[in-house]
Amino acid sequence: MVKAQVRTKHSDAAGERYQPVAHSAADEAKLFARPGFKQAYDALEEEFAALEALLEARRAAGLTQAQVAERMGTTASAISRLESSLSSEKHSPSFATLRRYAAACGKKLIISLA
Repeated sequence: MVKAQVRTKHSDAAGERYQPVAHSAADEAKLFARPGFKQAYDALEEEFAALEALLEARRAAGLTQAQVAERMGTTASAISRLESSLSSEKHSPSFATLRRYAAACGKKLIISLA
């Protein structure tokens, strides 16, 4: 199971930082006790993993959303939508877009099936 942390975005002079939002084990237990929550959460495992991989690639490259956007020839808001799209199911980015994002972060997009 892939566990995702809820994060809040804080900007500083060096760029963006994400900080986990504090929650207790009791808070998590209440959520997982709700009917259907665990099944819905587990169904998003691949999306959470993909989103984490995108964010980790950008962090490892030391880039802000604006810097990735500049390298891709798009806007920071488009990168924000791309990064949030995987967890919201509002939009499914194309393979070409994910490849361009990876390249902007100095990475190569690799997809594997398990």
